[in-house]
Order: sequence, then C-alpha cells, then structure tokens
Amino acid sequence: MRRLTSLAGIALALALSGCGGSPKTTATGAPRVTAPITIEIDQAIPAKSKGVMVRGDERTTFQVGFGRLGVTCAKTRFEEGYTPLGRFKVNAILSKDRFEMDPKLIAQSGKSKAELEETLFKNMNSIDFKGDGEVAEYGIGYISLEPIDSVKQPFAFNTYDGKFRWYSFAIHGSNNEKRIGEQVTGGCLNVAEPTLKVMLTSVQLGDEVEVKTDGPCTP
Repeated sequence: MRRLTSLAGIALALALSGCGGSPKTTATGAPRVTAPITIEIDQAIPAKSKGVMVRGDERTTFQVGFGRLGVTCAKTRFEEGYTPLGRFKVNAILSKDRFEMDPKLIAQSGKSKAELEETLFKNMNSIDFKGDGEVAEYGIGYISLEPIDSVKQPFAFNTYDGKFRWYSFAIHGSNNEKRIGEQVTGGCLNVAEPTLKVMLTSVQLGDEVEVKTDGPCTP
C-alpha cells in the first residue's frame, strides 16, 4: 500500500509538472497567446510591416497592412485613415464561429449577448463601405482593440448604412488578400486569412497588442 501511494504521488507530481511546462490552452484546446502581440509598421516599405505572435514555444511572424494616411503618435488620438501607435488590449473577438466581448460593451450596446452573437459580425461584414458592391471587408474575423493608455477615441456602437455595428480600432481580415502588407486601410491592421484563423482560435479577451514604428508619427 505504501508503494502504491508513493507511485501515485510521483504520477501526480509528473502530471502537475507537465501542466506547468506546457503552453496554456484555450477552451477549444488551441495554444493561448502567451506574450503581447507586437506589430512593427514600416512606413517606408509597407510590405515589410510585420507582426509577431507568441504561443508558448511557437513564434508566428505575419505581414500586416495599415492606415492609408500613416500613423498617429502613441497617446494622442484615433482618426480615420491613420493607424494609432501604442498599447492596446483585446475587448472583442468577432467571427462567424466565435463571439467574445467585454461585458461592459455588451451592456453599452443595449442588446442581448445572444442577439449580438447572432447578428453583429454578420451585419458589420455586409456593409458596402465604398458603395462599389464590395462587402466582407473584414474577411473572416474582427479582433477589437481598446487603448490601454488614456487616449480618447471615438469607438462606439452605431448604425452605418442601416446596419448596427461596433466601430473600433481592430485587427481584421480582408476580402482581397493583395491588400495585406499595403498602406490602404481606414486605420485598422489587416492580416492574411491563415494568420487570422490562428488568432481567432488563440487570442483571448484582455490579451495585449503593441503597435510601433521606427519612423515619424502624426501628433
């Protein structure tokens, strides 16, 4: 009996050791993001703009597109056409298959979580922003980013072209993969679909994102 107890103790210790040494996982078993996602914008050569996502021992580098007018300095403002620099945290994750949102935002929307889960991303991705018949401009998903620093930004629920939406700075996809790595967005960061698929399974509410550049910024 003493030997069995000893073996059980060793097994428990090994199990606990194994849990502590492996990357954290999400509810679906995907490895969690374990460090702030970093985005480095190259204003001179937009195609060289890159992001890095760390999940335990796995490091994923990906290309990003950014605002057509450039970047605004950290702790200043958000303006259409510019990508803001600074530190942010994820406050909503929206896709066809996943809905996560800060409870404070859900309350702010005036709608139930069930209704938002059913309609919000579908509405947002059906908007024809340019009036040219193009929709699905967010690709397969939208990861909303809230400033960590005290920066006033006009993020809100509103109605655009008759559709209820959440308006914020975000990482999202595109309906044209050729735009990834270009300076063409309304201010958000766009990434290729394979990268976004990984993000949508691994990113959690509260995860941090840092956006920076080695060039000048607009105050």
